[in-house]
Amino acid sequence: MADFLWYEVGRRRGSKVLHLLCRISLEPDSCVRRTEGLFERQGARSLLVAKFVPGLGAVATPLAGIFQMRLRRFLLFDILGVLLWLGTYMGLGYFFSAEIERIAQNARALGSWIVVLLISAFIAYVLYKFVARQKFLRDLRIGRITVEELKRRIDAGEALSIVDLRHSLDFEADPETIPGAVRMDARELTDNKGRFPADREVVLYCT
Repeated sequence: MADFLWYEVGRRRGSKVLHLLCRISLEPDSCVRRTEGLFERQGARSLLVAKFVPGLGAVATPLAGIFQMRLRRFLLFDILGVLLWLGTYMGLGYFFSAEIERIAQNARALGSWIVVLLISAFIAYVLYKFVARQKFLRDLRIGRITVEELKRRIDAGEALSIVDLRHSLDFEADPETIPGAVRMDARELTDNKGRFPADREVVLYCT
C-alpha cells in the first residue's frame, strides 16, 4: 500500500517529489541524476531489486509514477519485488537460524556496547559522506559561474559554448533553456569534447 501511495504521488507531482527525497539524502548533488539514469536504463526491472539497494528503495516507486508506468505493470513488478525481498530474508533466517541465535547471544553478552558500536559506525559513515561532499563542493566552486555573470557575458557578446545537461525528465517538466544552449546528456559529454571550439569557454548547467 505504501508503494502504491508513493507511485501515485510521483505520477501526480512529477520530478518535484524526487528532488524533495534527494534533498534529504546523504548525496543530494548526484542523487537525482543517478536514480533517474538507473530507472531509465532498467525500467520496471529496477523494482525487483529496489528494496535491496540502499536509497533506491525510497525513490523507485515515485519514479515509476514520474515515468508514467502503467499501473498494472507497476503492481506486477512491485509485488514480485516485495515477494523476492521477503523470500530472501525469510530464507536466510530459516537456513541460518542457528547462526542468528549465536549472533544474538554474542550481542547480549556485549550488552550496551553493541549499540555503541552500531551508532559509532553509522556516525563514521555519515561523517565520511559529509566530508566527501564538502570536498566536491569546494572543487565545484573553483569553476563556478553565477547566473548573473553568465547573463552579463552573453549580453556583452562573448563567445561561449553553453551546454544544457539536464536529464530528459527535468527538461520535459521545464522545457525552457538558455538561448543558444546545446542540449546533451552528461554521458555524451566526454564523447563530444571535439564538438566545442577550443578558443571559447564551455559553460555547463544542470538541474
